[in-house]
Amino acid sequence: MKTKYLIPLAAIALFCACKGSGGGYEVVNNGSSADSDVSKKADTSSAPKLVKTAGMNFKVKNVNQTAIRIDALTAGIGGMVVHQQMGSSVQGSHEVRISTDSVMRTTSLMTTAELTVKVPSVQLEKFMDSVASMGMFVTSRNLDITDKTLDYLSAQLKLKSRNELISQQRQGKIIIKNPAKVLDLKDDMIDQQIGNRQIADAVKNSVVNLSFYQSNTINKEVIVNDDPSAYDLPFFKRLLMACQNGWNLCLDIIIGLANVWILLLAGALVWVGIRNYHKRKKAVGVMKG
Repeated sequence: MKTKYLIPLAAIALFCACKGSGGGYEVVNNGSSADSDVSKKADTSSAPKLVKTAGMNFKVKNVNQTAIRIDALTAGIGGMVVHQQMGSSVQGSHEVRISTDSVMRTTSLMTTAELTVKVPSVQLEKFMDSVASMGMFVTSRNLDITDKTLDYLSAQLKLKSRNELISQQRQGKIIIKNPAKVLDLKDDMIDQQIGNRQIADAVKNSVVNLSFYQSNTINKEVIVNDDPSAYDLPFFKRLLMACQNGWNLCLDIIIGLANVWILLLAGALVWVGIRNYHKRKKAVGVMKG
């Protein structure tokens, strides 16, 4: 359906909505109908409001250099970068001990970037082609177009209706019983103006989401060995310390025995007595036999 047919229908629908619900406003009509005048004064020359959004995922040779080139390209056509994020994630890591306190760490890294840019809609396709030429190949590319013509027209008609209502209220043709409703009307008018400006900006400038990546890179670095067990003393030093510890242990045993010498002496005497007793008993048995 063409726009010239939609505009009268939208105006009629708006008129019916205002007459049916009244938007919660209590009014007394002291003059001619405002809504019919608004329908006649509505701007019917609005061009189609087409909002374009695009996206692309692609592989490049160098993520950092590509981000710089996209930034320059965007600025060159009057656009701007509104979001940028770059980072590297570890895909794998391997460590090789090269000395007692040093380790060679080899890491596989995947580097990616995400950019969101706003570019003039008239330059969108040219911009997308230029960005695609920076990559080794394009994984995915998309373009979406949303028609905001009726949304824009609806807000415009409502805004004109409220302007007319406020004007006739000032002239005394319409009396609004609750003054707070006037403030609500004005707030609605501001919201509609802001909404239309947002649509106009979205029509003028397209949003493009770009994500790109490069082949995994290998990073090598020598780092401090953080394994405490790697810092043991050399073998001969540990052997010498073991001998010293054994000697000290032997001395401790001797000192411990010296502390209980009376018990050792008593035990020795008891053992000698028992031994002599068995010998005598055995000798008596032989004599009797």
